[in-house]
Amino acid sequence: MTEVMNQILNKTVESYSLATKWVNSSCSNLLPHEIIIITVITIFFTFNLYNFIFENDKSFFERVKVGFFYHAKRLPIIRSIVKKQMEGVLNEVSSEKLFPLKSGMHYLNSLPIRGKTHLQIDRVVEEYLSLDEVDWKGGNVSGTVYGGDDGLTDVITKVYKKFAWSNPLHPEVFPGLRKMEAEIVRISCELFNGNPQTSCGSVTIGGTESILLACKTYRDWAYEKGIHKPEIVCPVSVHAAFEKAAHYFRMKLVHIPVDSVTRKVDINAMKNAISRNTCMLVGSTPPFPHGVLDPITEIAALGVKYNIPVHVDACLGGFLLPFMSDAGFPVPPFDFSVPGVTSISADTHKYGYSPKGSSVVMYSDKKWIHYQYFVSPDWQGGIYATPMFAGSRSGAIIAACWATMMYFGREGYVERTRKIITTARYIEQGLRKIDYIHVLGKPEMSVVALGSLDFDVFRLSTELVKRGWNLNNLQFPASIHICCTMPHTYHGVADRLLQDVRESVDIIMSDPKAKATGAGAIYGMAQSIPDRSIVTEISHCFIDALYDTGSKSVANGNGYAK
Repeated sequence: MTEVMNQILNKTVESYSLATKWVNSSCSNLLPHEIIIITVITIFFTFNLYNFIFENDKSFFERVKVGFFYHAKRLPIIRSIVKKQMEGVLNEVSSEKLFPLKSGMHYLNSLPIRGKTHLQIDRVVEEYLSLDEVDWKGGNVSGTVYGGDDGLTDVITKVYKKFAWSNPLHPEVFPGLRKMEAEIVRISCELFNGNPQTSCGSVTIGGTESILLACKTYRDWAYEKGIHKPEIVCPVSVHAAFEKAAHYFRMKLVHIPVDSVTRKVDINAMKNAISRNTCMLVGSTPPFPHGVLDPITEIAALGVKYNIPVHVDACLGGFLLPFMSDAGFPVPPFDFSVPGVTSISADTHKYGYSPKGSSVVMYSDKKWIHYQYFVSPDWQGGIYATPMFAGSRSGAIIAACWATMMYFGREGYVERTRKIITTARYIEQGLRKIDYIHVLGKPEMSVVALGSLDFDVFRLSTELVKRGWNLNNLQFPASIHICCTMPHTYHGVADRLLQDVRESVDIIMSDPKAKATGAGAIYGMAQSIPDRSIVTEISHCFIDALYDTGSKSVANGNGYAK
């Protein structure tokens, strides 16, 4: 062994000597200042090349692809082709096409000269409501409205009125509201098997904020540990809010593929993606697209092994999961009972049935939530401390959420869970019997996704729109899904959906090679575009259209119905 080591040492010394001679001979004709300049330039370019390849939020391949398309579109011939193709697409995402007004209706772009009476306002509100053409009360919409029954509406509107002017930023002024918010958090932690002494959380304005707060929490924890470029390791099927968090907080998002059959995350790939920069692992129960459950126990085991926090995104299924077993549909462990799970997000405004604008983010221990808080101890306006992004919030939404929980109680939630999951399983079984389509994965919750190998599935979406349905279009792979809610449990709704799917498929198969039209065509095209910046541009135009008042506007605010 000693002889081998000596040989290696001698070879190293010899190589060093040869390298030194080569460098000295190469620099023999250079002046000292030239050597310094070359050294500085070499270090500068080496440093920047290293950062370009390794130290970036996006992968090297992704940045090369973006750069290629960016420069390709600058070529005159390519630019003219893209412009011509985009003109037609962008015309389809205008406010006039997407959100047409009825004859005689106009937008307001300034305040009315004189205030309107209650009756006048009510009359215009009814006029605006007449634009709603999709029958969500009749169960024609996927997700969107999860409850909506008249009894609950009466309760929450009365409570909302009582707390219309309240603000949880001032607990000393509204102590009753503070009690409600604290109880929402404590009830939620109990439902998810949090430790009564250590579990904690916050009421947020929605699932996106809950997810962003968890990501911000673990980013700050990572900074404290000396991790300068924190990474989120999560399935590719997670909600886009994690990508938004990575964008806002300068974190790197590491997407893990899902199995093409089960649609569940590849645990081995997740394990291999863990690095010294990983600050959180993520699993969804369920992911939005396909309604399956990520293997939380296996993800959490990785968290324990590598000392990495694990977040469970239960925004969609959060207020079904705790009641599944009692409803007759047992599920694998998913909550704080699983060692390694450190936080959970769950939307009270989905299957908690409260009005839009409420969610809960929970932590297994108070040490985590302290990274979430913001405190400005030196502000001239006083010590400013908030648990989430917003300062002032609507106390009425919190009160309505609390009232919803009290209205149903555990038995009410169990019964609703039973109805929704039973309906979802019925729809899944019915879809599997229809030729030329297939169900993706094995749905375990309220979401059922379907695709086709025989025709453009977005044609099916278009056909169903013609019949009054509004389902969700998905991509990678191309598919559509229905997220079952209480309106779908009403008599005849599930059978009507299955019948409409069956008849639509028969129509499509008379010409299976035809392409989708309208919104389905745009979605199909967007999925096939390799340059995702074009998709981003189309999306920007869609968002612009949401706020566009176009040419149908009146300047003085007198566009009210008389």
